[in-house]
Amino acid sequence: MSFLAWIILGLIAGFIGSKIVNHRGEGIFLDIILGIVGAVVGGWLFSALGGHPVSGVNLYSIFVAVIGSIVVLFLWHTLVRRRQ
Repeated sequence: MSFLAWIILGLIAGFIGSKIVNHRGEGIFLDIILGIVGAVVGGWLFSALGGHPVSGVNLYSIFVAVIGSIVVLFLWHTLVRRRQ
């Protein structure tokens, strides 16, 4: 995938994932980073479970990236709450 495709996928998946977990967005830059990390994590999880990783900007890849971003957000909020 191209750099621009990763950014678009990251923005979409990060925004959807943060809306599901927080009911609000995290901001455009954090949503992009969250979505890209979520796409990597989701691709790794789906590959480990016998599925296909992220392959482009399509519905399946968005689904995988959203699942990954939800996992990343839950881990992030768990770590941030422990520090406070």
